[in-house]
Amino acid sequence: MTRTSYRQDAPPQALSPHTVVLRNVVKTYGSGPAATTVLSGVSLAFPRRSFTAVMGPSGSGKSTLLQCAGGLDRPDSGSVTIDGIELTTLDEVELTRLRRDRLGFVFQSYNLVPTLTVRQNVTLPVELAGRRVDAQMLSDLLTRLGLAGHLDDRPATLSGGQQQRVSIARAMLSEPAVIFADEPTGALDSHAGAEVLRLLREAVDIAGRTVVMVTHDPLAASVADAVVFFADGHNVDLMHRPTADAVAARMATLGAAGGVR
Repeated sequence: MTRTSYRQDAPPQALSPHTVVLRNVVKTYGSGPAATTVLSGVSLAFPRRSFTAVMGPSGSGKSTLLQCAGGLDRPDSGSVTIDGIELTTLDEVELTRLRRDRLGFVFQSYNLVPTLTVRQNVTLPVELAGRRVDAQMLSDLLTRLGLAGHLDDRPATLSGGQQQRVSIARAMLSEPAVIFADEPTGALDSHAGAEVLRLLREAVDIAGRTVVMVTHDPLAASVADAVVFFADGHNVDLMHRPTADAVAARMATLGAAGGVR
């Protein structure tokens, strides 16, 4: 197999209509009789400049999908392509560099460094990449996210909504091709959750990013352009222009699923 070398200064390969493409992705945890197949030949494509929500019962494979799509876990077989770069051909160093340079991640747990200030948390990935922080871009981003008055604060002094905004700023500063969000509103109250969803929506509509968000909340999913529904390791349905009621109704028909989430 010919290795696709990834370099920080390498431009994306010829742009396709889709930023992320998964083909026949299989992921199994464990071995022998205890083996659990979490993704069973999943094929999906996420369009550029789009916001897609991924929903399904617990154990359906949605979080594993996000981890494989974002290069946080390797599938057992199949392929994952981001901006024309095949992730399964990359070694660990190349994969780490691609995640740092091309991808942004927002998690329910925020994943901020408690000893660093807001400014330091936001700029950390760019600085680790050895790149210069664009001071004007940083200032504009923090102002737009309502964080300009908290630059020297540490995470413990911030509300949950503010901490999630810091994680969004961190994800956006490197101008990623894709932002992967795993239950980004799960630990927030309704007001803070709505603000986070607005920011992710703006990342698509204003900044031109692609957002893929795992959520259990039909109201959160209704902010997306489309919802992919998962059950038992398969993508079983796709809903365009979702509403909260339509999403809730479709979720009610999927039933419960066990296994690894």
